[in-house]
Order: sequence, then structure tokens, then C-alpha cells
Amino acid sequence: MAASANQLRINLAINDTVHGLDIDPRTTLLDLLRETLDLTGTKKGCNHGQCGACTVHVNGQRVLSCLTLAALCDGVQVRTIEGIGTPDDLHPMQDAFIAHDGFQCGYCTSGQIMSALAVLEEPWGPDAAAIKEAMSGNICRCGAYPNIVAAVQEVRKGLEVDRNA
Repeated sequence: MAASANQLRINLAINDTVHGLDIDPRTTLLDLLRETLDLTGTKKGCNHGQCGACTVHVNGQRVLSCLTLAALCDGVQVRTIEGIGTPDDLHPMQDAFIAHDGFQCGYCTSGQIMSALAVLEEPWGPDAAAIKEAMSGNICRCGAYPNIVAAVQEVRKGLEVDRNA
């Protein structure tokens, strides 16, 4: 179906599923995920790019989906929290967040986990200070920061052991 005069046709892969969508050019990636595709794991916190609850990966890079126009995502790969693990097969970062109680109310958790996964691929140091700096764009109103840092350090250490084996 062709896009109407006030709509734009985009194609993007979300969690390895290709979607062809007609969207309003003003639609954010966050609203596309939550309202159009019913992927509600990505949260709408501040809607101003200040809290990080809406963090997803676009072509492997973390982005704030509330500040990203969906129209700019034509042809990209998007990974959301729904695309990293299942209830029966959690990602190691999800397991670490549970083991270290890296969440309380849980509202920021999906954005925290998506940022934490990006930190593993970015050139940050392994110490707590570097991880805190890397994660500084993700706000936790409950204050679970020490537990979040511990979870990231555990997964990072596990990856280093796997890479050296």
C-alpha cells in the first residue's frame, strides 16, 4: 500500500523482523515502537531525552528513541529489550540485573539494560567510575545505581573470561 500524501513509507528491521510502515513524518521511534508495534518494553519517561528510559539500539548504537524520528530509521536495524532475551532464555545482562537486584520499581530497567549492553561494546574502562560515567544518561529514581554497576561489571568480567578462554 502506498503512503498517503501526509504519510511516509519506511522499512526497518526491529528485533530481526522487517516492517514496512506508513507513518506520520513527525512520529518518534519511541511512539512507533509502543503505539504502532505494541513493543511496550521501551518506556516513555521524560519524553525529552533526559532520563534514558527509552534507550534502544539502532544499528548497534544506543539511542534515545524519544528524540529519534522514525522517518530517519528507514533501512536500519533496531533492537529493543524484547529482542535480547525471552522469559525462558534471559540475556546474561538480564540475569545479572536480577541477581544484583539492579531494579526496584523497574520503570527504567529496560533502558538501563539496553545502555548496559552498549557499554560492553564501547571503549569504557572496567572500574565502577567508568561504568557510572557511561551509564550517566540513564536515570533511576529508586537509586539502584550500585546494583546496576555491579551487574554490568559481572557481565563484563564474564565476557573477558570468555574472550580469554
